[in-house]
Amino acid sequence: MPKDLNQNICSERVFESIYKKYAEDLHNFLYYKYGEQFNPSDKTQDAFIKLWDHCKDVTLSKAKSFLFTVANNLVLNDIKHQKVVLKHQQLTHKHYTNETPEFILEKTQFLERYQRVLEKLSEEQRVAFLLSKVEGKKHSEIADLLGVTQKVVEYRIYSAFDILKKELDGFKIK
Repeated sequence: MPKDLNQNICSERVFESIYKKYAEDLHNFLYYKYGEQFNPSDKTQDAFIKLWDHCKDVTLSKAKSFLFTVANNLVLNDIKHQKVVLKHQQLTHKHYTNETPEFILEKTQFLERYQRVLEKLSEEQRVAFLLSKVEGKKHSEIADLLGVTQKVVEYRIYSAFDILKKELDGFKIK
């Protein structure tokens, strides 16, 4: 056996010769075995990319076997994924809820009251409160955004919170 068969294939000239030698055969193999629906051209390219990524580990004598195995596995993974997608599509999705109509109505009414109270807040209070509680920003971040001190931000948030507690029964926030 010539000794270049045991060398890795990382040189561009060697890799190019492997590509020219096996690309068409690999594409045809995938096309005839699985058909056009699994994109044999893409899988061929992906197999050569993996070969290039592993060029130091693959010898010239093992390149063909590596390419065909990788390409075949890529298609098999695609088939497996499509089976999962098909199975998921066949599942009947839940179109109901365990919430009672009364709960849904109360929730809707509470959200409407909440929106009205938010509208009553001053713009500074509303902005600081929403940045803190909805977007989860820290007081120091809000202070930087608004160009005020952290104490001012804290005052705006807590005053907004007090108004919300007074106006809404059962209003709690973490």
